[in-house]
Formats: sequence, C-alpha cells, structure tokens
Amino acid sequence: MGFRTYKGVQTSLPNSVEVLHPNASARNARVALFDFDGTISLVRAGWVDVMVPMIVEILAAHHTGESETALNALVEDFVARLTGEQTIYQMIELARQVEVRGGKPLEPLAYKRLYHDKLMAKIEYRRQDLRSGKASPEQYLVPGTRAFLESLRDRGLKLYCASGTDEVYTLEEAELLGVRQYFDGGVFGAQDDYKSFSKEILVQHMISGLERKGDELLGLGDGFVEIKNVKDVGGIAVGLATAEPECLVVDQWKRQRLVGVGADLIVPNFLCREELLEKLFPKE
Repeated sequence: MGFRTYKGVQTSLPNSVEVLHPNASARNARVALFDFDGTISLVRAGWVDVMVPMIVEILAAHHTGESETALNALVEDFVARLTGEQTIYQMIELARQVEVRGGKPLEPLAYKRLYHDKLMAKIEYRRQDLRSGKASPEQYLVPGTRAFLESLRDRGLKLYCASGTDEVYTLEEAELLGVRQYFDGGVFGAQDDYKSFSKEILVQHMISGLERKGDELLGLGDGFVEIKNVKDVGGIAVGLATAEPECLVVDQWKRQRLVGVGADLIVPNFLCREELLEKLFPKE
C-alpha cells in the first residue's frame, strides 16, 4: 500500500529521475515486479487517514495516560514500517499494542475487517465511478503508468504485480483500471492465510522457480518492503516516492525511507518514462 506525507516537505522535482546508484542497470532484466497501491493505483489513496485514526482510537480507549500526539507518533511509525506487507501485519501489531496496555485484543483478522469496512466506506464511490464509466481509469492511475507498462512489455519483460491488499480487491481494481492484462506473470494479493503469500515469497519464486539471476529482476514500489525484497536478491529497484493523490512531486518522507532501504532510482511518477527507461536500460 501507499503512504502520504506527514513528515518532511514535498520537493519540487516533477517528472524527473533521481539516480542514487549511477552504475545500477536493468539491462539484464527479464521480469518486473510492481507494487499496486501507490505505485500503480490511486483507488485507495488516503487509506492511512483511515487506519491511523482507527488504531489510535482503539489504543486511547485503554486510558494509559498517553497523549494523542504520542499515540499518533507510535501508530504512524509502525504503520509506515509495515507498509508494503499485507494489511494483517499492521493489525497483528495493533493486537500486540492492545496487550501491552493491559487489554484483551480482538483477533487481528477482526481488526482487519473493521479497517476494511471503514476504508470501503471512504473509497467505494471511486470504484462505483470506475464501474459506471463516470470516472476514467487514468484518474486513479499514477500518472504515466500505462505507457510505462507498455514500454516494459514491448521490451519483452514479464510483468508481475504483488499487493498487500486482499487479492480479490487487487484483481478487481486492476481490472477496473484496465491494467490487469499487462501482468502476464500474474496479479497477487493478500490471503486470509497470510503466511501463504508475501512479496518475499513471490520474489524468491521469480528468482528460483524461473531460474532468474538477481540482476534479471526489476522491482518498482512505493513501500520499503518490496524495495528491500528486490535488493536482497540482487535486483534493481525503482522507488516511487508518490505524493498521493496528485503524484506530481516527490514525497520526501517516502523518499527518505526508499533511499534508506537501497533504492537505485527515485521517481515521483511515470511521466519521466523516457528518462527512466534510458537510466534503466542504457545503450551500450
């Protein structure tokens, strides 16, 4: 999932590529792994404004004397740290925090359903507008996404998408946005049996099952989890520091986390497609 800025300021670097590792190249890439929310889709933009207040409210109900500011800082930190993982992991941490405060937590899956109900109440109109044709898919895509996906497909890369959002919704929203057909490797999302799927498992499958070397993997995402997974196996990683929902400038808070986990390049969107392709696939 994506993350909006609430620390730092946004910088005016529209439609440009920041190169962090000049020697990094995706020249050998054969497969590309994309995150979904905040990297491709903006359907769920604003999710953090649902999750964080919900968790703060649950923790504040235990009357430990912690200030709202302190609770917000605590929750923002662990929600951010777990961004990119399946949503259930943020709910597992919520349950742990309730226990720390002497409470008896609900099952993490129950918290996840509560959060999902709240989120859907906020964003269902977007899905309805896409279904009815009232909204264009481009309205809820990170700018430049479609042309970039087509460019990678034209280069012969096999494309995968992996999301921390439940798979049934990821598949539906990919279809509504008209991008599902690009992912010939598949679109994957969270399962109730959360241990059966993770981006790390998918990355390892792409490396071992497809007999790909690390530098044959290109990863793109706005969360540090997927960037770390890709870098851990020797892949090339592009960090999407998308300042949702406009995604026209670099989100400095996102950038800081993506840089810290080893991203090779940082972009605010895919409008810098030509420059990004030149950096990823330099000519001999």
